[in-house]
Amino acid sequence: MQIPLQITYRGLERSAALDDAIREKAAKLEQLHHGLISCRVVIEQSGQHKHQGREFTVHLDVKAPGAEFAVTHDHDEDAFVAVRDAFAAMKRRVESHAQRQHGEVKRHAPRG
Repeated sequence: MQIPLQITYRGLERSAALDDAIREKAAKLEQLHHGLISCRVVIEQSGQHKHQGREFTVHLDVKAPGAEFAVTHDHDEDAFVAVRDAFAAMKRRVESHAQRQHGEVKRHAPRG
């Protein structure tokens, strides 16, 4: 992976397995758009939820030339699921941006 990757944990211990999963997903994201500049991931664990148990929030910020994307995924009981869902949402945003850059998105004719 060429892009700088920053992983921050808040309220939970660093996990090598979670780090590996994040690196893998960031590498796949980079394959979609080779111009990515950076990727920042913040994983937070809030206190106990009354009914569900632990809650995780994943903040994902990705920078590309001329664009910056941010995704926040909340309230999963499993940090791996929260990471997966955040990266899936980011993948859709990066793909859409790449398509617009390459002119692959249909443009509607102005109404008149």
